[in-house]
Amino acid sequence: MKDKRIALLFAGQGAQAVGMGKDLAAKYPAAAELFSKADSILGYSLSKIAFEGPDEELTQTKHCQPALFVHGLATLAALRAEVGEFSVHAAAGLSLGEFTAHCAAGTFDFETGLKLVARRGLFMQEACEQTSGGMAAMIGADESTVRALAAETDVDVANLNSPGQIVVSGESSKVALAVSLAKEHGIRMAKTLNVAGAYHSRLMNSAFIRLGEELQRTSLATPRFMVICNVDAAPVREEEEIRSSLQDQVTGTVRWTETIEYLVDEEKCDLFLELGPGGVLAGLLNRTRKGTPCISITDEPSLEAALTALRS
Repeated sequence: MKDKRIALLFAGQGAQAVGMGKDLAAKYPAAAELFSKADSILGYSLSKIAFEGPDEELTQTKHCQPALFVHGLATLAALRAEVGEFSVHAAAGLSLGEFTAHCAAGTFDFETGLKLVARRGLFMQEACEQTSGGMAAMIGADESTVRALAAETDVDVANLNSPGQIVVSGESSKVALAVSLAKEHGIRMAKTLNVAGAYHSRLMNSAFIRLGEELQRTSLATPRFMVICNVDAAPVREEEEIRSSLQDQVTGTVRWTETIEYLVDEEKCDLFLELGPGGVLAGLLNRTRKGTPCISITDEPSLEAALTALRS
């Protein structure tokens, strides 16, 4: 690991799965401590929801976001317990994962980050309940094509995930219209996503305002290593810059393709560690910069496999 430029990647909402973190907490005291600390900070058993479900409970935005935040950091703590401190060049996270990346970089401590994420999850859940929104994936199209369709149907471009995978977001009826017109625009496939609302769209405006108020009350430090923000796909260092980037991504586009391109092409990161459930980010990385080494660490078996790979 010493001669590698390591980038950490943290998962976003949708990656969660019942049982996440359970075996890590059972084996690694450092991971168990974070879950236990989270329960005490939040005043309810987040660990029970993450470890045992039920799925409907974990999927709720107000639970899912803090659970993913804790799981990402618990996975990192378990890894560090085995390999010691290692040098990190940069970090990035998809949507919610950007908060996890900042916590890993020391922009704010665990308690501050968890409280912020819990509020963000609650605000976004309430925004979902107050609106009738949805999202759809557009497969096999470039950004300009999807932007033209989005303008025509009055929806927002939510995620630029990888080349040929772009997500739109907005009022359910308008998203349905976008899906029905996709073929006419030369888009290979359009698929409605099973989500609670229109994330990363103007329908999240109430969450944008309320999170902005929370961020103004939160003191932030300079990150110890580079953190790439979603909205600009560029590093953020200054306190105000970090605040506005974390607020803007609630309604703004997640520029994940450009984030990966920046880390590989500009920063020359040559080893990625995905910390969180699902392995989704490794897949997006491979579609964006094929063959770039990425190790996904989700649970105890994948951590053991990662240790073998890292030590060799």
